Amino acid sequence: MLYQIGALKIDVTPFNAHGVTISRQTDYVPKPVVGAEQPLEYVGEGANTMRLSGTLWPERIGGMGQLSRLQSMRASGSPQFVMRGDGTPLGWWAILDVKEDHRHLGPNGVGNRIDLTINMRRAGRPSGFGLLAFILGMFA
Repeated sequence: MLYQIGALKIDVTPFNAHGVTISRQTDYVPKPVVGAEQPLEYVGEGANTMRLSGTLWPERIGGMGQLSRLQSMRASGSPQFVMRGDGTPLGWWAILDVKEDHRHLGPNGVGNRIDLTINMRRAGRPSGFGLLAFILGMFA
């Protein structure tokens, strides 16, 4: 396993990832002062983002079922727990968008090659019902 987003395992086959970009930010607020450079006040973590890139080969290896599951998780609006393949928990992330770039379309309109980009933003842990839905989704 390379990554796990909620119940979706991203592995070498059929649903893979070949790149990840993580951006971590810290937020500061400038404090106005007279006659000097404005000092910055630390206010906490900023908009931490993650982008996973991968390629699906639906005709050769499959992966359309996992893509459908990913789109369902995105549409639910619920944060998903993300874990890296070495077992490091990365916390809760909201799936902002999933971009599909279909290449070499087959007769059914699906690309023989689908380049994917999954954009996520760090989010707080879901409360109550959202957490229960996440746990139940792990067994679906």
